[in-house]
Amino acid sequence: MRYMLSIVILLAVSTVVSGATGSLVTYEVHGTSYEGYYISPAQHAPFVLLIHDWDGLTDYEIKRATMLADLGYTVFAADLFGAGIRPTKVTDKRQHTGELYKDRDKMRSLMNGALNAARDKGADVKNAVAVGYCFGGAAVLELARSGAGLKGFATFHGGLKTPAGQNYAMTRGEILIMHGSADSAITMDQFADLVNELESAGIAHEMITYGGARHAFTVFDGDRYQEEADKKSWKRFQDFLADLLK
Repeated sequence: MRYMLSIVILLAVSTVVSGATGSLVTYEVHGTSYEGYYISPAQHAPFVLLIHDWDGLTDYEIKRATMLADLGYTVFAADLFGAGIRPTKVTDKRQHTGELYKDRDKMRSLMNGALNAARDKGADVKNAVAVGYCFGGAAVLELARSGAGLKGFATFHGGLKTPAGQNYAMTRGEILIMHGSADSAITMDQFADLVNELESAGIAHEMITYGGARHAFTVFDGDRYQEEADKKSWKRFQDFLADLLK
């Protein structure tokens, strides 16, 4: 089913974080309300679309958005689950991500809806990169395969499998994959499969592994957090943004 987009900015609750103005923004996609987070250090700053992990948009994504704003980027941390839906139980997390994995058209429409909401807030969505964490990484690769006109697509410990019937023939931007080689949820076999797929499709890409890093290695205070891999991958992401966004 194709989802038509209807974007309406309903609410913006402003806060000031690290000198940049951050806003919780409620918007609509296909008649359903979603709540993202928008932060911008300056008008016309390059733009980053940030897609959350399987627990929805939380303080973690807001912290990452703030870190990017401190570097000079406008960021919209999207919401793919719905306003107020922030699952804490594993069964609920699997339910919400599973629904989107089964409905790729809806997943794409939600990301396009977030881009439209960010554009309505003033973001330059033509000078943009998308980044995602875990589930968000899988979603960002879905956006890349859709042919979205972003300059780049980056993932941190994200899902790497390509759904049956899909490919990267329409991908227009560069791809950066940052992955833990000790990740038991997303294996190195999947990593290798994606390498071969991107190479065969002629897509500009860089795929990096971090030794000993497990799944979710960037999640602060998590039991699988690895500081070295987090710092190295964050530095590489900064360079990726600097290379692509002017």
